[in-house]
Amino acid sequence: MHQGLGKPCSPRLIANEAQANFISIKGPELISKWVGESERAIREIFKKAKQSAPAIIFLDEFESIASMRSSNSDGSGSDVSNRVVNQLLASMDGVESLDGVIIVAATNRPEMIDPALLRSGRFERVLHVPPPDIGARETIFKIHSENMPLSKFAIKDIIGGLDGFTGADIEAVCREAALICMRAKKKKVTKTHFEEAIKRVRPTVTPEMLEYYQKMETRLTSGLSNIKRSRDTNFGMESM
Repeated sequence: MHQGLGKPCSPRLIANEAQANFISIKGPELISKWVGESERAIREIFKKAKQSAPAIIFLDEFESIASMRSSNSDGSGSDVSNRVVNQLLASMDGVESLDGVIIVAATNRPEMIDPALLRSGRFERVLHVPPPDIGARETIFKIHSENMPLSKFAIKDIIGGLDGFTGADIEAVCREAALICMRAKKKKVTKTHFEEAIKRVRPTVTPEMLEYYQKMETRLTSGLSNIKRSRDTNFGMESM
């Protein structure tokens, strides 16, 4: 999932629609230098969610607490990461039921996630959040330019040049266009101001990045499908 796409908004909207409590946590907030504190924080989050069910736990920047475990336990950062991932697995597979609790995670680095977390019964759906299409770009543009004194021009002429721009990028373009207008001491923000702003604001998503994430989505989704087929066929217990 790319940066600047407003990923936390989707689970928050789902929670509102389902009338569920929403618990949002940034992964780095759970990392502590004190032994056992990160694991305790994870246990507390799941405890809180179960007590307030129905609830959605949203873990942003997930790669910071769910990176692939290392076989080298040397007391370093890798050892901390191992313990945190193990605690996540234990909390998701725990003896106590997670009825009424949905766990959603977002990451810009899906290749870093420990494969055990993607096994059946844990995170069973992988969704790629692409950059906004032309219709979404128009909506985002209108939101961020709503209070700007705009001259008359066709919005489609502007948003057509915003391929690869995320919602945050489009906001930056609107902000930069307003600054250009102010520096020029003009009363209205014109098409030319926006065109100049687009030249200055670099899009977050490149074609290479888009291709990478699309391939990663296919690979992860295929892996989950294979796991489910294996489970349905063998009825065996999967090791972590």
